Amino acid sequence: MNQFVGAKRSTAWKQILFIILLVSGYYIWYKHQGKSANHFATYTEQFDGISFKMIAVDGGTFSMGSNTGGEAEHPLHEVKLNNYYLCETVVTQALWKTVMGSNPSFFKGDSLPVESVSLEMTQAFVLRLNELTGEHYRLPTEAEWEFAAQGGNLSSSYKYSGSDSLNTVGWYGKNSGRKTHAVKQKLANELGFYDLSGNVWEWCSDWYGKDYYNDSPIQNPSGPSGGTFRVVRGGSWYFGADYCRITYRGSSNPESNSGNIGFRLANNWKNEVDKVKE
Repeated sequence: MNQFVGAKRSTAWKQILFIILLVSGYYIWYKHQGKSANHFATYTEQFDGISFKMIAVDGGTFSMGSNTGGEAEHPLHEVKLNNYYLCETVVTQALWKTVMGSNPSFFKGDSLPVESVSLEMTQAFVLRLNELTGEHYRLPTEAEWEFAAQGGNLSSSYKYSGSDSLNTVGWYGKNSGRKTHAVKQKLANELGFYDLSGNVWEWCSDWYGKDYYNDSPIQNPSGPSGGTFRVVRGGSWYFGADYCRITYRGSSNPESNSGNIGFRLANNWKNEVDKVKE
């Protein structure tokens, strides 16, 4: 009888120990969410009553460009990127007004993308934003933009960012009603980014080189050392579906302040992010 009771107690203690270890393991896992490079990790920048979300993009190796698209998209080539952050949406007019105190956009609305901004204007915005936040925000490189648009390491190899059906993920010439639309009205892509296909073109930091892919470095390419035009990506409310393909490469005079062009913020990866965690 005593042996039987002892065996029951031993079994009970083993069960209790297992539960303790299980709960402890879950707690450790939970505490590290948002601090590791994965597609769920985010931080929220907050100041002056406004906020925006930065999503962590796990670096990796991917195939950039296309062998079947336009000539500037050739050739399909391997690229390796470090971890980085990219904003969930393009910069909105509400954020622009908070930072700059004015609104250059043709279409007005706090939740609409800011547009009619030249490259110089975006750089002035980023400089001011960094002064306000103590951060090092910047424009994404063309490679960072395309990797995020593909869905990063979770890519489903869609034609557009998040789907093979542009109507579900983007505003373009046939469904926009000839105007921009509030961000986050269409479906997000695999990483949680909105409007990477359509709504407004997005400035990238690279100079545009039609033949750049022929000699592009594998590790963290950042474009030619100089040029006449800057890279824009993603298509817009005004253009057809072909321009909204993930691999389509657009370019624009850096002085252009077209109602078609906006931008999205990037940031370098940090091991610890002392921001508000989601």
